[in-house]
Amino acid sequence: MSRATYDLAGKVVLITGGNGGIGAATARALLGRGARVVIADIAPTTPERALELHRTHAVGVVADVRDRPSLEAAVAHAVDQFGRLDVVIANAGLLAKAATLRNTPAADIEATLAVNVTGVANTVAAALPQVIASKGQVVLISSVFAFLNGMGTIPYAMSKAAVEQLGRGLRVEVADHGVSVLTAYFSLVQTDMIARGVDEDPVVMELMGALPKPMLKRITPDHAAAGLVEGIESRAPRVVRPGLWRPVSSLRGLLNPTLDARFAQDRRILDVLARLDARPSPAPVPPTAPAASSRRKKS
Repeated sequence: MSRATYDLAGKVVLITGGNGGIGAATARALLGRGARVVIADIAPTTPERALELHRTHAVGVVADVRDRPSLEAAVAHAVDQFGRLDVVIANAGLLAKAATLRNTPAADIEATLAVNVTGVANTVAAALPQVIASKGQVVLISSVFAFLNGMGTIPYAMSKAAVEQLGRGLRVEVADHGVSVLTAYFSLVQTDMIARGVDEDPVVMELMGALPKPMLKRITPDHAAAGLVEGIESRAPRVVRPGLWRPVSSLRGLLNPTLDARFAQDRRILDVLARLDARPSPAPVPPTAPAASSRRKKS
């Protein structure tokens, strides 16, 4: 039985990390559907940047996902400005410089988990009372790295697997309240973060080149945003883009052991990982780094 369409006209949506990449593209798509949008981002220019999206239907609030009170203030601002909050999109994320686990600064592990896991939980917790009141939706941004081998970026892969589990558990917990939970799984999204964290790192590019070519297919922020909006409108439990990852996700119990064994014996992959292991440890992510900086994600 098909689900009734969730009409976005007049709905109020809070997006964290919405100043660029997937967040900004999603905000534009939602505004095009008649929604009101609240951008919550750590950048001081967030209020001005939101006005560039729409003079009356978009507002920006400075907030840090690592700090729940600032998110609670963002939710209160959304309600004060537009009278309600229907959908929350926990989009802010961080991708530290590629490294093997033993070569990753402890600060990078802590920062990644603080933004990508605790920050997502903070976002949901702050918005949930209003979302429940409106029988709205929670949208989480996971990644294909929730089920793909995370070599070279283990903390990021760990964080996205955690987001997947948050989505699964929360979907059941809020079902009786009429709230739906959408978890999105994207591969490489062509954002500034990917350009700087992947394309400008020759060792990472070499590692990527050793992977099966279908795994390297990229999508644009607009493509990712379209998937999110379609998922919200249909109250879908999950969105996977590109679609070729859907069978990989469904068959992960069979495919992952095979792929892991293959990667562990691939001399090209092992040589590239050895180079990652040998190069100087990357400078740790600054503790006050913005939640949507050039080293931040969204896939």
